[in-house]
Amino acid sequence: MNQTRTFLLFALMAVAYLLWMAWEKDYAPAPAATAPVAASSTSLPADNSVPGASSAATPAIASGAPATAVGQLITVSNDVLRLTIDTRGGSVVRAELLAYPAEPVTKKHPNPPPVRLLDDAAADYFVAQSGLVSAGSPAPDHRALFQSVQTHYELASGQPELKAELTWQQGGVKVTKSYTLKRGSYEVGLSQRIDNAGTAPWQGNAYEQLQRAPRPAHTGWLQNMTDPSAASFFGAGWYSPEDHFKSLAFDKFQKDPLRQSFAGGWAAMLQHYFFAAWIPPATQTSSYSTDVVNAGGAHPTYLIRTVGPTLSVAPGQSASSEARLYIGPKLTGTLDTVAPGLSLATNYGMFTVIAQPMHALLSWLEKISGNWGVAIILLVLIIKGLTWKLTAAQYRSSAKMRKLQPRVAALKERFGDDKQKMQMAMMELYKKEKVNPMTGCFPVLITIPIFYGLYEVLRESVELRQAPFVGWIHDLSAPDPFFVLPALYTLVMLGQQYLMPATGMDPAQAKMMKFMPLVFAVLFAFFPAGLCLYYVVNGITGLAQQWYITHQVEQGDAKAKA
Repeated sequence: MNQTRTFLLFALMAVAYLLWMAWEKDYAPAPAATAPVAASSTSLPADNSVPGASSAATPAIASGAPATAVGQLITVSNDVLRLTIDTRGGSVVRAELLAYPAEPVTKKHPNPPPVRLLDDAAADYFVAQSGLVSAGSPAPDHRALFQSVQTHYELASGQPELKAELTWQQGGVKVTKSYTLKRGSYEVGLSQRIDNAGTAPWQGNAYEQLQRAPRPAHTGWLQNMTDPSAASFFGAGWYSPEDHFKSLAFDKFQKDPLRQSFAGGWAAMLQHYFFAAWIPPATQTSSYSTDVVNAGGAHPTYLIRTVGPTLSVAPGQSASSEARLYIGPKLTGTLDTVAPGLSLATNYGMFTVIAQPMHALLSWLEKISGNWGVAIILLVLIIKGLTWKLTAAQYRSSAKMRKLQPRVAALKERFGDDKQKMQMAMMELYKKEKVNPMTGCFPVLITIPIFYGLYEVLRESVELRQAPFVGWIHDLSAPDPFFVLPALYTLVMLGQQYLMPATGMDPAQAKMMKFMPLVFAVLFAFFPAGLCLYYVVNGITGLAQQWYITHQVEQGDAKAKA
C-alpha cells in the first residue's frame, strides 16, 4: 500500500468516526429535557436490599423533588466552591465552581460568571439530595423542613474548614445534618447525626442520591459538530472494586437499571468536564440503584442512589451516618486520591488505554513549558523522534516509488486494461528495485491510534478547557475560530501530495486524492484547535523529513549516474 492509499484510509476512518458520533446524537433515543416533577415515593426493589438491614423491607424512599415549596436558601462557600442549600430537605440545589468561568475571559467579558454544575432551574435541574428513612420512627427525608441559624457561611482567611449545620426535630428524635467544606477542596463532607431522646429505639437507613434532568437536545448536525460537549457522555456512572467503572446513559435507565450492593464504591452523574459523585465510607457496604422519576411522562428526571446499612439508635443514644460529595472538575491526576477509581469519571471510551498515558505525558510537558499548546508541540517532537526510523523508511520507499513513475506508466501502456498482468509486472519491478509498497502502511498503525487518543484527551480533559495558545486561539479544546490551523494543514497536505508518488493509482483514486486536502480542511474546521495544532506541527516536521529524504535519494541517484 503506497502513501496515497494511507491518507485515503485515514480520511475514511476519520469521516466514519465522526459520522458515527453524529448518528448517535441525532438518532439515538433521548428524552426531552424539561422541568422535574414531584413523584410519589417508590420502594427499593427486593434485589436491591440493604446489607445489614433488619428482616423488614427497606423503607420507601421518595424519588422525586420536594412536593412543597422551597424552604430557606443558605449559601456555603470556600475558595473554590459556592453551594446553595435548601432547608427544605437540606439538599444542595446549586453549586458554582469559582475557579472555572462559564466563558473564556476576554476584554469584553473580563469577569464571566462561574460554571454552575448543580442547579434547581427547570431546564438544567441537577441536585444532590440526602436524607434518612425509617419504617416506624420519625425520619427526615430530602423533603423534610430543616432549620438553620445562619443563611450565609463563608470560609474566612486562614480558616482551614467551615461547617454548616441544619437541624430537624420530631417526636423526641433530633437530626443534625452537617456540611463541611475545606480550603481548596471540591469534596463536601456530609454527616447526619441522630440523637434519640425518645423512649423507643430508632431504626432506619441513610441515603444519598443525585437527580437530574437530561440535557437539552441539539438541534442538528452542525451544532453537534461545533459543540465540544455534544459527543461527551451524559448520564450515571458508578465504581465498584469488582467490576470497576460502569456507566448508564439516560435512555438505558429503564432497560438496564443498576441494582447492586458493594463496599468501596461511589455513584455519580457525569457530563462534559465536570461531575458530581456521592462517596460512602470505603468500609461500608451500601446498596446502589438507579430510577426514573415520572417515567413515560412528559417531564422525566433520572437519579442514582446509595443506601447505607440499617442504623439502630437506642433511647438516650446517638449515631451518625457519613458520606462525601464531590462536586467539581474531572482532574485526572488528583481524583484517585479522593476515592479509588474516581479518575475513571473522565470517560475516554474505547481509547482509554491510549488517552490516559497521553494525558499524563501532556500534563508533564505542560508543567515544563507552562503552556498546553507548547506541550502539544513537544509531544509531536517526542513522537517524531521515537518514530523517525519508521517514517524515514516510509519516505525512502515513497521517494523510490516516485522515481519509478515513468516505468510504471510504461507498464500501463504495455498491458492496457489487463489489471492482473499489470499488478504482477509492478510487483516484479518493486522486487527488482528493492521497493516495499507496504512500508507506507506501518506509520498508520501509530498515526490513527494517536489521532483518536489525542482527540479524546483534547475533548474530555478539563485542564485543556479554555487553555490559550497564541493570540487568536483562546481555547485549545474548541475549534480554531478563524480556521487558520485547518488552512495550514491543507497546505501541508498539498506539499505532501507533491512529494508523494501516484504510482499504481487508477483514475478514480487519483481524483479522490485531489479532493483529500479539501476533505481534511472541512474535517479539521470542526476539530479542537489543539488537535489541529498537533497535526499541523506533525505535518510540517513530516514534510521536512520527507523532503530531506527525497533529496538524499535523488542525490544518491545522481552520484550513481556520475
